[in-house]
Amino acid sequence: MSKYNELKRECYEANMQLPQLDLVVYTFGNVSAVDRDAAVFAIKPSGVPYEVLKPEDIVILDYENNVIEGKMRPSSDTRTHSFLYREWPEIGGICHTHSTYAVSWAQAQRDIPIMGTTHADYLTSDIPCAPPMNDELIEGNYEHNTGQQILDCFADKGLDYREVEMVLIGNHGPFTWGKDAGKAVFNSKLLEELGRMACLTLMINPNAPRLKDSLIKKHYERKHGKNAYYGQN
Repeated sequence: MSKYNELKRECYEANMQLPQLDLVVYTFGNVSAVDRDAAVFAIKPSGVPYEVLKPEDIVILDYENNVIEGKMRPSSDTRTHSFLYREWPEIGGICHTHSTYAVSWAQAQRDIPIMGTTHADYLTSDIPCAPPMNDELIEGNYEHNTGQQILDCFADKGLDYREVEMVLIGNHGPFTWGKDAGKAVFNSKLLEELGRMACLTLMINPNAPRLKDSLIKKHYERKHGKNAYYGQN
């Protein structure tokens, strides 16, 4: 029995949520889960359809992308996941999809603006879109450089990865993360819905304004502030 069975199961179950939540078609997308104590992470194998994926198919790697356990080739996005795990020590899971609305905003190379209280329930800022990668980086270690692209975007915009758990990569698509793989998937669905709402809002009224600061503060703090009162004790 593998000592990584629990980590593989977490990763498998998170990946299986993607088709259930209508975030992927065919083999698009992947989720990883990290074990910080063991300094390893689990990730979906590359190109395996969700309907045949099994927990034992999940690949275990260290932060330097060495396969520790698994017979299949890991996701082609593995080096982006490992980069973020190395750079951001407080994340426990990462999700990448090609969901329709998130990709549409990424292809438009636009941040998703904070336009309503649904967005403000979870974030106090626009969802950032990193600019497309330059040719030199594309021709280099592409997936590793995608991680650097995310890091640079957050530095340029003055964002904290512990507060904004999602990003768009220009002309590519979304990456999300969280305290574990399940939260990363939750954030991926949240990102898709916020992108859909913003898109429909601008179709109805291209001049729709950004949500005013007082409403952003009220809706975020009633869920996340020190005096939060949303939900049950």
